[in-house]
Amino acid sequence: MGLADDAVEARAQGWRTLAALHGRIEDKLERALQKEHELSVREFSVLSILSRQDGWHMRMNQLANAVVLSQSATTRLVTRLEERGLLERYLCADDRRGIYTEVTAAGQRLVDQARPIHDDALAEALAEAQALPELAPLVAVLEHAWTP
Repeated sequence: MGLADDAVEARAQGWRTLAALHGRIEDKLERALQKEHELSVREFSVLSILSRQDGWHMRMNQLANAVVLSQSATTRLVTRLEERGLLERYLCADDRRGIYTEVTAAGQRLVDQARPIHDDALAEALAEAQALPELAPLVAVLEHAWTP
């Protein structure tokens, strides 16, 4: 195996490690949020992102980018949350083609209740990953990146 092959394998191993950590975290979050609040990780992410806008409105395409979903998947997700009374959509006054999405009062209450569950599950998933030698270095990098 040459140097170029070693670099390719190291990059692939890094990706597999990142994917393993992501999968463990997402699974832990999904189970906790579903159990306590009947929310998926994606639903919580949408509500959380929108709840932090503080007077600024987010277009659907911006939301799709923020939650890393396709436009159509984001639309379906927003529709489900809107049907539950957690979000509202409305047309942009400046550009009638633009659609804004906003959290309702019920959505804000739900995300406020779910945030501690999310944060605890995230901390637990990272602590569990920290105990695994193959994931510990990546967890350390993440924790360093999050420390102000």
